[in-house]
Amino acid sequence: MRKSLVFAAIAALTIGSPAQARDIDKALIEAAKKEGKLVFYTSYVTPQMHAAVKDGFEKAYGIPVELLNVRASELNERVRAEQAAGRFLGDVVQHGQASINRFTAAGNTLPLPPIGAAADLIDGQPAESNQIGSFIGAYAILVNSNMVKPDDEPKSWLDLLDPKWKGKILVDDMRAAGGGNALFSATYSVLGEDFHRKLAANNITLSRDVGEAERRTARGEYPIYTPQVSSDLTGLRGLPVRLVVPKEGIAYVRLDLALLTKAPHPNAARLFVEYYLSEENQKRIAAWGVLPVIKGAESALPAEVQPMAKAKFMGTIVASTQQKMLDLATEIYK
Repeated sequence: MRKSLVFAAIAALTIGSPAQARDIDKALIEAAKKEGKLVFYTSYVTPQMHAAVKDGFEKAYGIPVELLNVRASELNERVRAEQAAGRFLGDVVQHGQASINRFTAAGNTLPLPPIGAAADLIDGQPAESNQIGSFIGAYAILVNSNMVKPDDEPKSWLDLLDPKWKGKILVDDMRAAGGGNALFSATYSVLGEDFHRKLAANNITLSRDVGEAERRTARGEYPIYTPQVSSDLTGLRGLPVRLVVPKEGIAYVRLDLALLTKAPHPNAARLFVEYYLSEENQKRIAAWGVLPVIKGAESALPAEVQPMAKAKFMGTIVASTQQKMLDLATEIYK
């Protein structure tokens, strides 16, 4: 049912070709077509969304896309091994902002050429020298609506420290890379270490199965689960749960695009980045519940996700401090 709803929403978002929405150099398009294909690596494990993007690009430009969709750790190793061995197979990589930062430090990415879409990026998410945002995964709080009355729900992240929630909060494991550590990093930067030591003392339960954690909350095993990711909200329709966005804002992870060093199809790579950031494609992926990075595309977000699009971005994972955050979370949440 969820897939049917999303595909129906995507089908309604056709607004013309990317070239109509933004003036793209015809010489770039022709050069990309001559290269014959595009190789795209991504660590965002949502195959149906990538299939829709792939199909849209191929229909727009007639350039086949070879897609590698793997978990973050596997993508890290794939890029490292290929680049170290001089086997330059990938063109464009989509990965967490902090991970792309590390790729750049290792010499695995190229400086970005001028990208027309950069002028349309949302506030606070500018392009960097070697990477540009493609979408944002946002994180807030999920509550069981049968167990938590609106007046009692946490209005602030600090409300999770209330003794009434002791032993009743389920949290994605903050000691491992992923949404849990994004939450840890964001709340640590805003609320400090004391917040986390008090949260640990409130006897929270850590989980590494996001889908099961959502279901456990819907079943009433726990009244509160966090961090709830935006892209999963449409799949919870009809269940006794609701989203809560704390007043301080939301944690987030930005998925960036970068061109890999010695990309074999550089023109197709640049064209793909322009396409990914077109209004057409940004609305397409917004229908899956991820926050778009191009202004105006948020209108295509499902109703469940709209509150996240209006919230303040509290913080995210930062490459230079990620290991420190992982180590600290491991020490606090023993």
